[in-house]
Amino acid sequence: AQLDASLAARLEARLGARIHRASSVSGGDINAAFRLELEDGRCLFAKTNAKAPREMFAAEAQGLAWLGEALAVAVPQPVEVFEDALVLPWIESGARTAASDEALGRGLAQLHRHGAPCFGAPPLSREGERVCFIGPIRQDDAAHERWSDFYVEQRLRPRLDQALAAGQLGEPERRAFESIFSRMPQLAGPREAPARLHGDLWAGNAMVDAGAQPWIFDPAAYGGHREVDLAMMRLFGGFSTRVFDAYAEAFPLAAGFERRVPLWQLYPLLVHVCLFGGSYVGQLRACLAALR
Repeated sequence: AQLDASLAARLEARLGARIHRASSVSGGDINAAFRLELEDGRCLFAKTNAKAPREMFAAEAQGLAWLGEALAVAVPQPVEVFEDALVLPWIESGARTAASDEALGRGLAQLHRHGAPCFGAPPLSREGERVCFIGPIRQDDAAHERWSDFYVEQRLRPRLDQALAAGQLGEPERRAFESIFSRMPQLAGPREAPARLHGDLWAGNAMVDAGAQPWIFDPAAYGGHREVDLAMMRLFGGFSTRVFDAYAEAFPLAAGFERRVPLWQLYPLLVHVCLFGGSYVGQLRACLAALR
């Protein structure tokens, strides 16, 4: 991929320096990504998408800043944000170590402990609109006092309706979800204060830099139940047991966490069904079966 010329001109104007080289790098399934070498010596990362939903990059930039407020695990802070691009510092990657795994677990515990004002995303506008994105999917995050209400009404039900409308799920799945919705206050476990969540924490959204410091990025940040991040980390693998052990040492989990893992994995699996289709339906059904 090549960096769009008009975007390059806007970047140069905003950054105050010419782009010496723009090299295409891996940026996931949704956006194009580039390593920008500027003539003033700076090296930056830019993710771009000419068809990005309005506010997608603005919400991501806000999420990064909001997570960074906790001064916990390292989070890249926005350099510039456009409707079709987000610019971040370039982070040189390094190798994971036992120490970096431990630092990630403890940093994540500190991030969660920092808390959030409510269950829901921070307001994106002066009007108090609460919105964040997971990939290109807009999540309207109206605040709730009870986590079980938020999880059903702002997470599971909208994606279930989307998957049903697209024909990716059918009546058996709808009935299984309705049963879970009716039992959510009991299934969700002991009451917990809102944690400051990354919201999309799979292994592709975490890295270690050249100094072995862990970083997290590409968030769908909001105030939610802290077990959600941990369940997402376990869904597709890529994190060592030391990460989870260090987390639990720093911020012990409530009894019954293992039983709740399938409950929290329902949402990322629904998102994957909506984005990528039927290959994830089997995993979703397995989680539903575990919650009967």
